[in-house]
Amino acid sequence: MNNIFKGGNSLKAILLLAIGIMFIASGVNGQQLKPSSSGYAPVNGIKVYYEVYGEGRPLVLLHGAFYTIEMNWAQLIPELSKNRKVIAIEMQGHGHSPYSDRKLSPAMLAKDVEGVMDYLKIDSADVAGYSMGGSVAYQFAVQSPKRLRKLVIISSTYKSSGWLPAVNSGFENFKPEIFDNTPIKAAYDAVAPDTTKWIPFLKQMFAFAQEPFNIGDANIAKIAAPVLIIAGDNDGLDKVELMKTYQLLGGGVAADLQPMPKAQLAIVPGQGHVSLMMQTTAILNYLNSFLK
Repeated sequence: MNNIFKGGNSLKAILLLAIGIMFIASGVNGQQLKPSSSGYAPVNGIKVYYEVYGEGRPLVLLHGAFYTIEMNWAQLIPELSKNRKVIAIEMQGHGHSPYSDRKLSPAMLAKDVEGVMDYLKIDSADVAGYSMGGSVAYQFAVQSPKRLRKLVIISSTYKSSGWLPAVNSGFENFKPEIFDNTPIKAAYDAVAPDTTKWIPFLKQMFAFAQEPFNIGDANIAKIAAPVLIIAGDNDGLDKVELMKTYQLLGGGVAADLQPMPKAQLAIVPGQGHVSLMMQTTAILNYLNSFLK
């Protein structure tokens, strides 16, 4: 047991342990609702799975890497959908969405989100993304500004250097077998249309995670929509870079001396990257206040 926490294995062990705890929690207290509709949107040469809950102003949810809708959003959807139309998407190769050998990139995944909105005849929406989904949400804000009302970013960044070095190097030695007998593998097997694509999917995701990306400071500074950033104080984000991001969005001012900016920043104490998503009450309160 001691050896698993040495060297590069420590990040893997901690990550998988935290994900396991999160999955158990979502199963105990999670989503009981059935979607009012679900299906596949044909977009950009692939099929993207979606679920729709509730009625009202649209809110698009974008999950983190390797997650499904249920793993990421189960505890939040019942409350969020009480007065909103929640559209939860499973990105390429995740969950119900079939594997494709199409190259992954934030730009292409953001284009898929717009395609799903087109398919569902949604002109504009609030968009919330966690982790990888947050990076895609940033890209969506840059690519499709007229389709965005408000943006919520949860424990994510728009550039590789927004993460601490330990996070960026964490996937260098990942092997597919690290996910054997894990909740992530079980969730995939439960809903994937072709479970034989598991290994190709993981290899594709490992490559995607190691590829540097940067949506661009200038592009982030041009985002006109209000933005809420939610982070854990120890979630792996470089907090110096996070503050620079907040300033690009108009935040980090002396609001007693000038107007309050449209951007908001919430740092949740005592939380890592995975545990942050388990703080259902806190996140829900932030979302309800910001998205009203």
